[in-house]
Amino acid sequence: MKLALQRVATCLAYVDLNPIRAQMAATPETSEYTSAKQRIVTAQEDPESTEPHQPTLLFPFAGYPRQDMPAGLPFRLQDYLELVDWTGRQLRDDKRGSIDNGIPPILERLNIDAEHWIYNTQHFESQFKGLVGTAISIKSKFQQFGYQRTPGLGLAELLT
Repeated sequence: MKLALQRVATCLAYVDLNPIRAQMAATPETSEYTSAKQRIVTAQEDPESTEPHQPTLLFPFAGYPRQDMPAGLPFRLQDYLELVDWTGRQLRDDKRGSIDNGIPPILERLNIDAEHWIYNTQHFESQFKGLVGTAISIKSKFQQFGYQRTPGLGLAELLT
């Protein structure tokens, strides 16, 4: 099973990097007609969401393997995008194009704060006891539920 997943990820990354190797695009998010660009555009349609939205026509990234695993690829979209970005930066004599090393990493280009991202993923359960999201989305949900207090708002502000 693990080898099959590696092959799927390799194939996906290879196809998503074709426009960069062909020097038709500089980055995955500017590569027309690739699943990477389609996934990025869809995820950015709702930046307040705690889970990135994914295109309905593409097989989704379902997150880490777990017992109640939904249908989809058993890793996160963010992990896949970082893998594509890293792979696209590898220079080889037999490869025409690559992602320029002077371009910031994909998390930075997509305005995802890597330091807060790493901290939150390592301390997720101890940091967030209730709703998770940006300060605006949490305030909106608490208002919708009729709650007077908004616990966790300080931590949510770190996500923005």
